[in-house]
Amino acid sequence: MPMTMAAALRGSLVTLVKGLGGPRWQQLASRQFSVSAGLCGPDGPPTRADATFNVTMIPGDGVGPELMTAVKDVFKAGDVPVEFEEFHLSEVQNMASEDKLEQVLTSMKNNKVAMKGKIHTPMEFKGELASYEMKLRRKLDLFANVVHVNSLPGYSTRHNNLDLVIIREQTEGEYSALEHESVTGVIECLKIITRKKSRRIAKFAFDYATKKGRNKVTAVHKANIMKLGDGLFLQSCAEVAELYPKIKYDSIIIDNCCMQLVQNPYQFDVLVMPNLYGNIIDNLAAGLVGGAGVVPGESYSAEYAVFETGARHPFAQAVGRNIANPTAMLLSAANMLRHLNLEFHSHMVSDAVKRVIKQGKVRTGDLGGYATSDEFTRAVIANLDV
Repeated sequence: MPMTMAAALRGSLVTLVKGLGGPRWQQLASRQFSVSAGLCGPDGPPTRADATFNVTMIPGDGVGPELMTAVKDVFKAGDVPVEFEEFHLSEVQNMASEDKLEQVLTSMKNNKVAMKGKIHTPMEFKGELASYEMKLRRKLDLFANVVHVNSLPGYSTRHNNLDLVIIREQTEGEYSALEHESVTGVIECLKIITRKKSRRIAKFAFDYATKKGRNKVTAVHKANIMKLGDGLFLQSCAEVAELYPKIKYDSIIIDNCCMQLVQNPYQFDVLVMPNLYGNIIDNLAAGLVGGAGVVPGESYSAEYAVFETGARHPFAQAVGRNIANPTAMLLSAANMLRHLNLEFHSHMVSDAVKRVIKQGKVRTGDLGGYATSDEFTRAVIANLDV
């Protein structure tokens, strides 16, 4: 392509993004313009990046910092063009405050993308009901949590070749932090369901199904008992389903859903549900393909994306023992790279992880092996196709 044409295209890009203003404009303006990416057709090889992306990192509690170290080691070995802005936010390690939370939020608002470990929530009531995990989701409006449950090639479980998606509304429901003691010994805990947020998560689920070529969306509920709250959620899903005639829609009660997932998970494609049910189903479904250590997850708002493990566990009993499985966090990191349009690096990381598991020589204890976290990470690095 002649230089004059490339220069003209760059000038158009500058005019287009100047309206963004602030740090985001500076970050985009500093990147080198590449024409090759636009010339690569859908069947062409993924292109390498020509810019560095800033990503917020929150290691969290338990084995979170160890898993983030694995990610940083793999990224360094693979020359992944990502720089992490790291923040340690923890309620159990006395590293949580409103000032620290604001620092994290400022970084997130600048970078738009984050990787996060589990921020452990103490069970003891210390004067405030909303945890920092909940505050972070609400302030960023991370309303949609997506967990793609996919069997790992070469690792056999009771149900092989699983491929289903769990989509969870995570800003209201039972996680509204609205509890009070009405009289001594009587606690009232409020579950909030709104039409606006129910329709929003339903639309997200149907849009996801459409974009990913999925055939069916199933709403999970308990409307037979919570006739008004879950009834509104179910009604909202049914209303949105009418706008997507090409996607099959049905619904299922939460307790039956759990049984059906254990007996015949292949009947499900995309599941959408309120907050608490999603937390339960995420963990149950992760157990079908190998456990909390192998399933990635992600959370979205209209502006931000946070990548984390699908089943959120601090795994505190494993801290310092070098036994945690880095698979889920590494696959989450690969999904983050795909979100940043770093397709080459995304494939490089995810393919290396899956190759190590398929070979079966280096597996952590949760997958029946004897490898340490460090040994697994080194095996992934050795399999990077750089």
